[in-house]
Amino acid sequence: MRSQPQPLVLAVSGASGQPLAERALQLLLEADLTVDLVLSKGAMQVWQAELGVQVPVEPERQERFWRERTGSAAGSLRCHRWNDQAAAIASGSYRTRGMVILPASMGTVGRIASGVALDLIERCADVHLKEARPLVIAPRELPWNLIHLRNLTALAEAGARIAPPIPAWYQRPRSLEDMVDFLVIRIFDSLGLELGQLERWQGPRRAGPGR
Repeated sequence: MRSQPQPLVLAVSGASGQPLAERALQLLLEADLTVDLVLSKGAMQVWQAELGVQVPVEPERQERFWRERTGSAAGSLRCHRWNDQAAAIASGSYRTRGMVILPASMGTVGRIASGVALDLIERCADVHLKEARPLVIAPRELPWNLIHLRNLTALAEAGARIAPPIPAWYQRPRSLEDMVDFLVIRIFDSLGLELGQLERWQGPRRAGPGR
């Protein structure tokens, strides 16, 4: 019997940066991957406040919402309520290929670093750390104070990969969408996933004749 591919957990917390999460979901589905998606209560509020988008809370309605919004019928998508700590992804016996929190608020970072799980994102992150599975955290805050740095250091020491969404210009982005794609693809490089097309650094460009 052919085994099913292990799912990837995509978590979105209440920090500014929802377009990154939305594009990540689209690219993951287009790559025909299985995704367990969980949005915090704060993430839904940020989507409403910054983008004017009302994300459904009920999982089945939310799945249909994301299918329509991303325009992707590929892959497999399961949505979870932010406070459903009885969800499959809350258990270490539920096998995954990893978890990405994009974006990660500093409140979420602090609670995970302290071993506090008030919602499903924090519980699932704790599971990935205790099971020594890949956990990628994309913190969204500027600037970082000493508390932020210590919490991120504690998570890195516990096995998490810290991947802040920092832009680069060597690929010469022509639009905000180009930069979003760069950030998302680089973050998922941490899991060994090849998502979308990216002009990667190949060394300095050579000047043409007469230049």
